Amino acid sequence: MKPYDRKAWLAPAKRVVVKIGSGVLTRRNGLNLNLIDDLATEICMLRKRGIEVIIVSSGAIAAGLRKQGLNRRPDDLPGMQALAAMGQSHLIAMYEEVFARHGIKAAQILLTRDDLTHRRRYLNARNTVLTLLSWGVIPIFNENDTVVVDEIKFGDNDSLGAMVTNLTEADLLINLTNIDGLYDKDPRHCDDACRLPVVEKIDAAITNMAGAIPGFLGTGGMASKIKAAKRVAMQGAPTVIANGLQPHILRDIFAGRDVGTFFVPPPQSMGSKKHWIAFTKAPKGQIVIDRGAEIALCDNGKSLLPSGMVSIAGRFNKGDAVTLLDEQRHEIGVGMVNYNSGELQTLLGAQTAEIVSRLGYKQADEVIHRDHMVLSRQIQQRKRS
Repeated sequence: MKPYDRKAWLAPAKRVVVKIGSGVLTRRNGLNLNLIDDLATEICMLRKRGIEVIIVSSGAIAAGLRKQGLNRRPDDLPGMQALAAMGQSHLIAMYEEVFARHGIKAAQILLTRDDLTHRRRYLNARNTVLTLLSWGVIPIFNENDTVVVDEIKFGDNDSLGAMVTNLTEADLLINLTNIDGLYDKDPRHCDDACRLPVVEKIDAAITNMAGAIPGFLGTGGMASKIKAAKRVAMQGAPTVIANGLQPHILRDIFAGRDVGTFFVPPPQSMGSKKHWIAFTKAPKGQIVIDRGAEIALCDNGKSLLPSGMVSIAGRFNKGDAVTLLDEQRHEIGVGMVNYNSGELQTLLGAQTAEIVSRLGYKQADEVIHRDHMVLSRQIQQRKRS
């Protein structure tokens, strides 16, 4: 399959995440109802073709601003959260109204990163979405801005879109914004800026290109959209960044037309659980390991045992993710621990046979099992492939 043959890439897609940015959803006097109605019509067209559609929607705070009659965002967090509460109800009511015209029901799912960090809650969210899809209901995700704080925020809905793509094992992420795709220069200031139709590899040049186009795409900007595309690619799915203000944009994308920028995934992908560990589960601490353990993990594919630990930093519980560092404090991976930080302090340098004598019990032989570990070079290999 040629990387530029979009139609062939998209033909097998049975589940799609459509992320709609605030620049698409809103206008000066409120939500852009006509455009949203048009997108709903196209989404229903995809459903008739047997494609399940999941929406990740921005726009709650912007809708709250218009509803409250404010011209600018407040500086304080409670004010922002209050606007999100006002706007979110308006936003979901709008979606319910436009989809009801097509005989389709919609459901609201509000998440914080903390919800997806815990594996049980992550799986509960997944099961809820799959049930809604089996009922023919369109799930609509947004970050729960009413309660979110810096420690648990996704940062932008581009990240949320990537996480939802992984959560639902979707075949494609469509990121709709108010620009035609990724450009080699900032099109606001450079008349000779050219859109990139296809990106076969998200390397440093692409990342730097995106970083040079700041600010005018909402909270995330183009850099966050490229980061989301990279995460989705590692899962094995393509991404399309396209202009949601363009009429019939979803129809054009699935027709294989040259719209937006198409990001081709690498030949090899990361499993869903390891992708979750690497990109969704925020690390709560650090473990420094010795050279022998580093060789065992990186060269021989082994699990981390207590004898290989040099030091522990941070407070974490069993099941939390921690960053693994070598003795020069270089990051070599991330993994889910079988013991809390206090227990691991007691087990520093211990042999496996000493676990019970030191703790009085044993949860597992391994500090981190290899199946619950992602090495940094594995991530880099998938970035280069």
